[in-house]
Amino acid sequence: MLAAFRAQPIHELKPKDKARIEALLAYGDRLLVGLSTGSLRIYRVNDAAPPPPPADEATTSDPPASPAKLKPVELLRDEEKFARKPVLQLAIVKEANLLVSLSDTYISLHDLQTYQLVERLEQTKGATCFTVTSAVVKDASTSVPSLVSRLAVGVKRKVLCWTWRDMELESSVMDLALEASVKSLTWVSGQARLVVGMDPGFSVIDIETQEVTPVYKPASRQDTSSGELAGVRFGAVSSSGMGYMGMSSWVPKPMATGLAPGQVLLAKDVNTLFTDTDGRPLEKRQIPWSVAPEAIGYSYPYMLALQPAEKGQLHVRNPDTGSWLQTLSVPSASILHVPQPNISLAHAGKGFLVASDRMIWRMNALPYDTQLQQLVEKQRFDEAISLLTLLEDTLIDDKEGRIREVKVQKAIAYFQQQKYRPALDLFTEAEAPPERVVALYPRSIAGDLSSVLENVTEQSEGGDTADEESGKGDGDAASLAATTTAKDTSRPTTPAKGMLSKFKPSRRESVDVTPVTIKPSPRQDAVKPSPRADSDNMSIRPANGTPAKAPAAAAETPLEGEDLKFAVRCLCSFLAQARVQIQKHLNIDGTLKLDPPDLDPETGRPAFFNLLPQHPITDTHNGIKSVGKPEVDWQAQLLATAKLVDTTLFRAYMLALPSLAGPLFRLDNFCDPAVVQASLYEHDRYGDLIDFLHGKKLHRQALELLAQFGKGEASNVQEIPETMKGPGRTVAYLKQLPPELIGIILEFVYWPIEEDPDMGMQVFLADSDYAERLPREEVLRFLKESGQGLEVRYLEHIINELGEQTPAFHQLLVDLYLSRLKSATAHDGEADSDGDSDDTEAVKTKLEAFLRKSKAYNKAATFRQLPADNPAFFEARAIVLSAMGNHKQALAIYVFQLADFAQAEEYCHRTFLLQQTDEQQRQACLLDASASHEKLSPHVHHSYEAAEDSSAAGGQTAANIFAVLLGLYLRPPVGETKRWPQALDLLAKHGARLPASSTLELMPDGLAVAQLQDYFRGRIRNATALLREERVVRSLELVRKVDAERCLMLGPEGGDDTTGTPLFGGTKGGRNRRVRVTEEDLCRVCHKRFGASAVRVFPDGGVVHYGCAGKRAGVAGEVNGGGGGGGARRGGWG
Repeated sequence: MLAAFRAQPIHELKPKDKARIEALLAYGDRLLVGLSTGSLRIYRVNDAAPPPPPADEATTSDPPASPAKLKPVELLRDEEKFARKPVLQLAIVKEANLLVSLSDTYISLHDLQTYQLVERLEQTKGATCFTVTSAVVKDASTSVPSLVSRLAVGVKRKVLCWTWRDMELESSVMDLALEASVKSLTWVSGQARLVVGMDPGFSVIDIETQEVTPVYKPASRQDTSSGELAGVRFGAVSSSGMGYMGMSSWVPKPMATGLAPGQVLLAKDVNTLFTDTDGRPLEKRQIPWSVAPEAIGYSYPYMLALQPAEKGQLHVRNPDTGSWLQTLSVPSASILHVPQPNISLAHAGKGFLVASDRMIWRMNALPYDTQLQQLVEKQRFDEAISLLTLLEDTLIDDKEGRIREVKVQKAIAYFQQQKYRPALDLFTEAEAPPERVVALYPRSIAGDLSSVLENVTEQSEGGDTADEESGKGDGDAASLAATTTAKDTSRPTTPAKGMLSKFKPSRRESVDVTPVTIKPSPRQDAVKPSPRADSDNMSIRPANGTPAKAPAAAAETPLEGEDLKFAVRCLCSFLAQARVQIQKHLNIDGTLKLDPPDLDPETGRPAFFNLLPQHPITDTHNGIKSVGKPEVDWQAQLLATAKLVDTTLFRAYMLALPSLAGPLFRLDNFCDPAVVQASLYEHDRYGDLIDFLHGKKLHRQALELLAQFGKGEASNVQEIPETMKGPGRTVAYLKQLPPELIGIILEFVYWPIEEDPDMGMQVFLADSDYAERLPREEVLRFLKESGQGLEVRYLEHIINELGEQTPAFHQLLVDLYLSRLKSATAHDGEADSDGDSDDTEAVKTKLEAFLRKSKAYNKAATFRQLPADNPAFFEARAIVLSAMGNHKQALAIYVFQLADFAQAEEYCHRTFLLQQTDEQQRQACLLDASASHEKLSPHVHHSYEAAEDSSAAGGQTAANIFAVLLGLYLRPPVGETKRWPQALDLLAKHGARLPASSTLELMPDGLAVAQLQDYFRGRIRNATALLREERVVRSLELVRKVDAERCLMLGPEGGDDTTGTPLFGGTKGGRNRRVRVTEEDLCRVCHKRFGASAVRVFPDGGVVHYGCAGKRAGVAGEVNGGGGGGGARRGGWG
């Protein structure tokens, strides 16, 4: 059991002393003892007390020897005539320097220094008990604090209360009548509430309002065994109590004590009830007492119950859980005295006294650290957590950290008992470091971090060794463990699944996780039950002579098979939660989101400290302070934890949930690449392996594997899936790589291009952002070196689809087209197949289309490469000449070399439209208000009529393209004949576009006019169309002018030109606008008649007083619907 207190006998009455101890009072270093003879003895309590023994020797009664024997108490004074009757109760009012005593049913006040009687309160005749309290109280009206002490006395069926305020006794005495005789009085909640115990039950008195509130049992409690009915008053005399009265006139004494702030414990017989300070029951179970206690009390943070004198025991319990923690032997003790907090500065009565008729014991409390260690060693984890919760933060270092550590120890115990789900849930709740949790699993999950010894050889010898170890003492346990470890390291081991109960010391040097260096505290050794225990399992091993909570068979069961899978599935949820917490502080590139992290000003730790590898927090103090030093690399520590979590989670998924392993490493993770590669390759999960390598940016390794799989060079070719064979998977992988890895892309795309050029080229031709941003010079250089002529496809892609305008690329594509076309035409005589001719025609078509479309290639260089005597390049020459502006030479090729007159006319048509477009754009830039409409007519009719004089045609100096063609027809070069039919056909079709004077000059004198009738007809029709168009436009402009003048003079016809609403009651607007104001019309702003006042008329027809015009905008919304003048019928104010 727990050793929270140690009983120290401090005084015993001499055998010749016939008096009995009746009352105790301790304050400061004074101890007052009231005797049955009426004497009062004053002792001085010496501070020098023997140190408490170790935890395992706390039950021994022999104090340790000391060189100088010092008495615990020294008698200072003996007041033999203090009272005539036994002194039953003592208390002090320190602020008034008074000692209060109860003797002979009277309350007497004595001087605290001389112990002389000051006054006997005659009103208290028949008093049975009293209680004193002191506190600082603020005045309700002035909020001025004052020191107030109160003395409450139970006199028969009433309660009397005296008050001292700032050391002055008030004249008024509270006198409150009750229903029965008062048996006990207890102050709770400072001075606000007084709990009164009577035979009919308990009541709570509000001292300020003098309101009495009975305490009832909760209606939900059904306790038929005690003889009390649910829903009735707690502590009332029941039928069983009447039986006691009938037999011996004995009724159990009602007792009460204050517990934690806001809680009160009421007790009568073996029944208890927890209430708040207002008497309302709390939902807490009763204390399981077998017999009624003699007295109860509260010594922070424990509840005390003094058993009857014949038992001679003091029980210490946890008020939160009600658990029985310690039993102290105090023979024949009947008095329990706990100093009040305002009297004893030993934190809330930490040291208290117990006395019998002849003996006084002082209860010395052990340090809280020692108490916690004892609870943890005995595996009473819930009690340890409850004790930590009850203690104030100032009484213990790192309270929250210790609570988490105890929860971790409890979870480890659950894990040993094969309660995996509760264990992992508790690990998550306690925010346990992942390192400690993972170490509980075998090497198949935890790797080198595992604390499980996996030895599958000589099982029987191992069992014998364990028996021998259990028989040895703690002294040679360390040497035996070292011998066992040496044997295990020399013996070959295999990674067997199981052997959970055999833990080995953690070898953190071999783990890829760098723990935070923590200097162990000297108290760390006291926590460990034996040197063999691992730091992670220090509280699981039972103490000497105490049986373990968990059955031995469960602890020795190996973790394997379905148990291992279930434990691993539980681990997955813990690691997933840890992963979420890590992502709050760590970026995907391994850097902290907040660098440096914010450190707690008290502990010097970052918010993610609980995730880092660390020793148990029960080691405390020096170790924890050393962790928070600035030189700690928090980023490296958190990154190491992230690697451990992700790698372990991957192993767990592979063992228990294989389907979840893929989604894990497809996301951003910190898995150990070596572990993942080995595992996935072993399980033939090649697709997942490639995805993992891609996610970790290990592209070279991934592409090397894909090359082996695609070429069929892997060792286990028969197990490779079909999707991995061939270049398809490699091409798909390369398409996902960014342009920055162009070196790797070009290195590994070579073999797919060799095997399947069309598929390999998809790396460069794919419709993706990566493919578009590839460095094109390097790609072209690589394709040229490949020797397969793939540069043309890539150039066509980047120019035609991506819009590349670099002149070098355009010229390179032209050069490649020309090279192919020249090569094809050079071998025309050798290869006459249809396929070769089709390829030649396709290249020729591409070349000509590209020359027409592109404007970035070098025209002069291209023209020099075009052969003048090869018919395959005639049209290409004409296109280049056209791009260079040499239209006459281009047309000469069409007319004389190609003899394609239709193509020549089409060429003229395109060029003429292009010239017209350029001219219109130029004229649009220079157009002003005085420009005539005739200049815009060609844009409408797509025709052109040149004047006889070029200056009259608007300054046009460029030669007419149709005139150039006509000149080639009628005045050909030397060696060529005139082409009259083509010339006449050109005049008939495009005569209107030809200049009249120069055209007719080309006609010979002997040409019949009948042959030119189509030409003249076209000219006349064009001139007539222009004239009629001008008349129509002039008429439309005249109509628009008349309409604009009418609107200006008369306003819009019939209403507003935007809304159609009638203006001014149908009157005209514009310059001829008028408003009629009658005697009945009102101003829309002030709603008054206009009379003879000046008015203001707005464009929307609104009429207001001239003085109200400035206010009109603010009230527009209010007057829109109002009546008034003609303008008031408008729907809005505009």
